Amino acid sequence: MAHRNILVTGATSGFGKAIAEHFAANGDHVILTGRRKDRLDAIEKEIRESSGVNVLTLPFDVQDRKQVFDAMASIPEAWRPIDILVNNAGLALGRDHFEDTDLDDWEVMMDTNVKGLMYVTKAILPLLRKGGGGHIINMGSIAGKEVYEKGNGYCASKHAVDAISKAMRVDLLKHAIKVTAVHPGAADTEFSMVRFKGDKPTADSVYAGYEPLVAKDVADIVLYCANQPRHVCINDLVVTCTAQANSFYLHRK
Repeated sequence: MAHRNILVTGATSGFGKAIAEHFAANGDHVILTGRRKDRLDAIEKEIRESSGVNVLTLPFDVQDRKQVFDAMASIPEAWRPIDILVNNAGLALGRDHFEDTDLDDWEVMMDTNVKGLMYVTKAILPLLRKGGGGHIINMGSIAGKEVYEKGNGYCASKHAVDAISKAMRVDLLKHAIKVTAVHPGAADTEFSMVRFKGDKPTADSVYAGYEPLVAKDVADIVLYCANQPRHVCINDLVVTCTAQANSFYLHRK
């Protein structure tokens, strides 16, 4: 099978890093994007040494529209067309009742999870393989399926990702571009450390008493979705650990 060109946003840690590594191990060439250039450079070196595939790094912040469009425009011809875009960049900030929420947290979540995803997709569409080869994979969340207490802004942003994925699937149908949305439940990555702003005891407590998903689990699923035959598209997939039923039912031992 010929290699594909894969672009992964938020590839410096967590799901994004694992997804990039899985595609590289599959023989695909990967474009790594994220805000932290030092992390991108380190992961590029790791992937080159372990998989021997071509790696391109693009440091930029998905919140910044100009940075996004400039970065996409800078992709060398040798990397075009892009076969698969994985919109992974996203985060949760804070977990407070609506009246206590920090407005800055709302702004960052909306700018990253919603507007950033839309900017990247809009900017890359001219470079995305059309006519049966292109695939957009959006990383959502079970928070986009049910709203839970103190999840207000984050749940709103991930409900938007769910809606945007459905809209893309309809609008891009004429280009035969697949659109898949993957919605993970509780997963032990840097997610909770970011959400609770470095409060490790609180972040660790999120995963106490059960075995959560890990980044590799989700990366396996993303690669599976990407490796389906051209005429098959997994549209919408919710994945949780066995101890979790949905966004608020969780069994702890």
